[in-house]
Amino acid sequence: MTPLDLEAYLHAHIPQSRAMGVTVVAIETDSVELAAPLAPNINHRDTVFGGSASAVAILAAWSLLHVRLAALGLPSRLVIQRNTMEYLAPMAGDFTARSAIEPDQDWERFLRMLSRRGVARISVGAELICDGVISGRLSGEFVAFGGDTL
Repeated sequence: MTPLDLEAYLHAHIPQSRAMGVTVVAIETDSVELAAPLAPNINHRDTVFGGSASAVAILAAWSLLHVRLAALGLPSRLVIQRNTMEYLAPMAGDFTARSAIEPDQDWERFLRMLSRRGVARISVGAELICDGVISGRLSGEFVAFGGDTL
């Protein structure tokens, strides 16, 4: 899947991503990087609205799972079960969110559970970056339900 493919998918299936101006910067084996402009995500203090920051971070984490499962030919319905968001610094400009599977997570175990039981959970994180500063961190637990179309 190319960045343009993922971006088209997000805009078509998660309309909020289009409204927020989200673009896909890069897709790597172990990460997805999204970008969003300040203008459609601005708050009353001329910084990024916390809800927008959280949404882009969740979207980056969700996208990593979507891309990895699609590459393996494992159609799944992905949902977020819970998350925590830590805001470290105000973001007064365009920003990015870069996702990664949490270091203590076992990808192979996740795949085995999905194959055997049709449902599996995994934690994925994302960092928000604005002007070269880590401005926020997300830790999210996602659930994959196998057998559904991507």
